[in-house]
Amino acid sequence: MSNAKAAAVIGLGVGAMLITQGGDPLGSVGSWYPIWSEMGLRGAPARAFFCFSVGVLFFAIGWLYRQLFSPLELLRSPEDVGYVEEDGRTKAQAANDARRRRKIGELPPVYPNGWYRVLDSHMLQRGEVKSVSILGEQVAVFRGHDGKAYVVDAYCPHLGANLAVGGRVFGNCIECPFHGWQFQGDNGVCVKIPYAEKVPDFASVRSWPSCEVNEQILVWFHCDGEGPQWIVPEQPEITNDEWVYRGRTEHFINAHIQEIPENAADIAHLSHLHTPSMLSGADLRYTNSKIWEFVQHDWKVDWKPESEPNKHCSQMFVKHALRVFGCHWPLLDVSVVARQVGPGIVFLLFDQTFLGRGVIMHCVTPVEPLLQCVTHTIFYQSNIPPVVPKFILKVECIQFERDVMIWNNKKYVSKPLLVKEDSAIQKHRRWFSQFYSENSPRLQYQRDKLDF
Repeated sequence: MSNAKAAAVIGLGVGAMLITQGGDPLGSVGSWYPIWSEMGLRGAPARAFFCFSVGVLFFAIGWLYRQLFSPLELLRSPEDVGYVEEDGRTKAQAANDARRRRKIGELPPVYPNGWYRVLDSHMLQRGEVKSVSILGEQVAVFRGHDGKAYVVDAYCPHLGANLAVGGRVFGNCIECPFHGWQFQGDNGVCVKIPYAEKVPDFASVRSWPSCEVNEQILVWFHCDGEGPQWIVPEQPEITNDEWVYRGRTEHFINAHIQEIPENAADIAHLSHLHTPSMLSGADLRYTNSKIWEFVQHDWKVDWKPESEPNKHCSQMFVKHALRVFGCHWPLLDVSVVARQVGPGIVFLLFDQTFLGRGVIMHCVTPVEPLLQCVTHTIFYQSNIPPVVPKFILKVECIQFERDVMIWNNKKYVSKPLLVKEDSAIQKHRRWFSQFYSENSPRLQYQRDKLDF
């Protein structure tokens, strides 16, 4: 239950007690509250009015507390952002129509090799099991009683029951809800069949290589089954609680995974798509409204890949300035270093003189070939008021949703028409190609069977 709802329930409960009890708990309403007396509110009506007032007050306090101190969580469904509703269609109808009409283009492989976010750590309690769709697969994610998170294929090799739907955790094993077979989390080996004299040596379920770092549970994918080729760096400020969780956003993007990180090298799009004020919103039909043109964002960006031993990493350096009525406000200048680690994880490190320091973990996880789950999770200095990182995350969300409207409706162009100033895009494509192997899965054909 949210803080606001809890406060409202408490307020209504207090008011209900006042109504049901005898006498006049408010004392002499006429003498204490002459306005109520003039309105004829005495006895039961006065108590009812007091009940309502207390409920509203508690609700307002809860709402204010949530806005100021609770983490910001903006979770968008696949059809919520990036589509134009016309001719009386719903958002879901607009999204499905756009998916069916759009040309796909000649796509790279759909699942690059690398680390991908599955869940945030706080979303999985000890002994809990969750079902997750990732890379075209269903997996069961559970936390053993040792506190470690494990990821295994969701379907039991016995008769195909979903381990994440009704499965239970015993020690560091997950038990199938159908016949009670138990599988170890670390290697997937079956260790118990309740009705069998012996467990076959070959009885097992695939266990995914996983790790838990920066308050996130990650899995490793490689099309040839090779083990992890690099580690995801730890952000020490998160580990030692100097930076604390302040919220996250979640979006589903109908595009190839490569389209999203490629934005880092598409420097020209920043001045066109992201210069209009955040106040003008995310709908590209209205972002250039003259109403809000007195506020503009100014961007200076540079992208470059890293060298060995970190060739799987790249960095984007961003200098952001805000102009109001053409005047530069230096106090609001923000420096961001966006370090991408592999195909699916980006550290957006903020450093602002006045507003402090923090990081947004930008994670892209393929759900299926042309559906990406993108999350932005912010950790910020614990001594900075929560409203500051929540504001930063909200602004990031608005700017990101402008890109979503592009991605959800665009075609992938394998051989783009580029000018000299677009040279970083081709460099980024060459850098990103290292995450594909000869056997990386490709989209052979499209079946429009998924409707929102």
